[in-house]
Amino acid sequence: MTRPDRPASVAGSDDALFGPEAAGYARYRPGLPDAAVHLLAATQHCVPAPVLLDLGTGAGQVPRALLPVLHRMAHIDLVDVNSSMLEAARAVLEPLRGACTVDAFTGAAHTFAPAALDRAPTLITCSRSFHWMARPEVLSMADRIAAPNAVMAIMGDGSLWTHGADWTVALRELIQSYLGEDRRAGTRGTYDGPGRSYEDDLADSAFSEVTEHRFPVSRTWAPENVIGYLRTTSFARPALFAGRHPEFEAAALRLLQDQAGGGVLTEDAVFTVLLARRPGGTA
Repeated sequence: MTRPDRPASVAGSDDALFGPEAAGYARYRPGLPDAAVHLLAATQHCVPAPVLLDLGTGAGQVPRALLPVLHRMAHIDLVDVNSSMLEAARAVLEPLRGACTVDAFTGAAHTFAPAALDRAPTLITCSRSFHWMARPEVLSMADRIAAPNAVMAIMGDGSLWTHGADWTVALRELIQSYLGEDRRAGTRGTYDGPGRSYEDDLADSAFSEVTEHRFPVSRTWAPENVIGYLRTTSFARPALFAGRHPEFEAAALRLLQDQAGGGVLTEDAVFTVLLARRPGGTA
């Protein structure tokens, strides 16, 4: 939610897409690999009072992972277009934050501005959400507000739609049999991909010094948890199926149970972190 003394952005809250699934998002979306969390924390080793700006925070997975590791965290700004997600994130962070203060901003990432001048972010994170944003505008915003030696981290590992295992391919084909060949994108029609690489976006920005870090991850899914995950996605959320959603879920569960060896499904992925700094910056 937005602080009472701070207006929301012009864009306001977009709860139509994921608002009903905020609790499921926190429950079913995979977290960050431990190695990636420690990498992020290490960028702040010379910062006495780190300030985190988490863009597209969702249910707060990034700050939830960082708080127990980065004990000096002084302040966190959560940014999302979805007020229900922000409420879920604040609830998750409350028992973890200690003396760290937390603000939530409802609106598009590129419209964010810190509530106070002493809250310039030293670490800006964007996990599994940069593709939804006005990326050049977000990077310009980050340059305007970030501390001189700030680090920007753009992270992700794809989704079950993009994964190439036999069971995910079969699941994607089932979704397409209901919704069409093109990947659906919630309230915005279909999704065609970002068009250019994040590295190219960063090269054209103030944060042009980039290092890539890749962390292999292996996850196991119970079929029922995959169903829960699908409800939180832009490509298979319940509203897209209208009255056929119960039929789809029943078919998807049968497919997943048939594919599950020993009752579990395996996803082998790579979680990629792009750490970006201004030229000459240190962290």
